[in-house]
Amino acid sequence: MKKDASWNGDGAPARRSILVIDNERTILFSLRRYLGLQGFAVDCATSWEEAEELLADRHYDVVITDLRLSGSDGVEGIDIIGYVGDRSPTTKTVLLTAYGTPAILDRAHARGVSAILAKPVSLDAVLQTLNSLLRVNE
Repeated sequence: MKKDASWNGDGAPARRSILVIDNERTILFSLRRYLGLQGFAVDCATSWEEAEELLADRHYDVVITDLRLSGSDGVEGIDIIGYVGDRSPTTKTVLLTAYGTPAILDRAHARGVSAILAKPVSLDAVLQTLNSLLRVNE
């Protein structure tokens, strides 16, 4: 029988894994707490380097990343989306940004982003997006 990744060994549904990357600790705290209460296993990173270490050791069902991690001109989130897509094509990616210019959105789509959410975004909207993306995988 083929092992279904959505179930663990004891017959109970497995927790879906999420990596959240943002340089704002309040956003990390809020998403970790809220999504954890919704049954997700959530890891957090505040930088590209931290994210890369976590991605090297673990598969995530979804990676949520902020566009700008290092300052006002950064677009590391787009690089992370491309990196995740190259390493793990089944992992869904979500870009969070308050700077969603048409050029940025085009770059994100060209790198394979699964969804883009504009900041500020409600926790419920993040949850709805995750549920929608994960339903596609089932």
